[in-house]
Amino acid sequence: MFDEFKNAFSRHNNGHVQLILINVAVYLFLVAVFVLSRIGELEPIFDFVRGIFSIPPKFGDFIQRPWTFITYAFAHDWTGIFHILFNMLALYWFGKLIIEYLGNDKVIAIYLLGAMAGSTFYLLMFNTVPYFVRGADFPGMVGASAAVFAVMVAAATLLPNYTFFLLFFGPVKIKYIAAAYIVLSFIGTVGPNNGGNLAHLGGALIGFIYIKQLQVGVNWGGWITSTLDWFKGLFDSKPKVKVSYRKTENQPRAKNNAFAKATQQEIDEILDKISDKGYESLTKDEKEKLFNASKK
Repeated sequence: MFDEFKNAFSRHNNGHVQLILINVAVYLFLVAVFVLSRIGELEPIFDFVRGIFSIPPKFGDFIQRPWTFITYAFAHDWTGIFHILFNMLALYWFGKLIIEYLGNDKVIAIYLLGAMAGSTFYLLMFNTVPYFVRGADFPGMVGASAAVFAVMVAAATLLPNYTFFLLFFGPVKIKYIAAAYIVLSFIGTVGPNNGGNLAHLGGALIGFIYIKQLQVGVNWGGWITSTLDWFKGLFDSKPKVKVSYRKTENQPRAKNNAFAKATQQEIDEILDKISDKGYESLTKDEKEKLFNASKK
């Protein structure tokens, strides 16, 4: 099972599945700590672990654990299965659309932007609006819902007339699915889960803005992609062999021959790069290799 999860995580153009696997791993970890701490009567241990992931509503508590600004979006209610189940199903369906039309890096950027927008709106409301300030007496919030709302609304903004076939409802355009969830979350801001619903609205707003900005050429998530690429580069193995080239009289021809003889592995890597980041991310050499391979 571990090998299967590892292979699923390492596949190209698979950002939505990677996010799902991270969420599932954190959920299983929290469940294990919760059950074992109850059996061993060591509740303080679970309270400590819960504090690592749940974002508190009061700003004074939040500044003592600022990492929860993001970590809350990878944890779920450990006492049941439906919270994570519905979130991950929605992430899979809508995230797959984002990847298909925008690429792998975009779905991860939208997810993280949604998490940050959700926590920002949540903290803002619980520390400025009297109605919510009076109810800020709970330990904290967990859940990927804000991030999932960002992905859902981004997909609905990009492809409003794309149709999902829903059980009992039949074909429904995703713009209506997104609109229904937003309305329900708005109503829920005065319910028992008002913190979660406030976060939903923050995530939905950033999902809409992200696509609208992307359509005019502004990528709000570019810094996230660059940061993650830099971080992943720290773990990439560097070639130890130094290669030198000697000029020859027929160098231009040799260069063309090198392009013409691009291996299948190189072509596959170029195609994977297009799937991940789009054609415009290719270098001049990669474009020429792909062009020459297409003429064979």
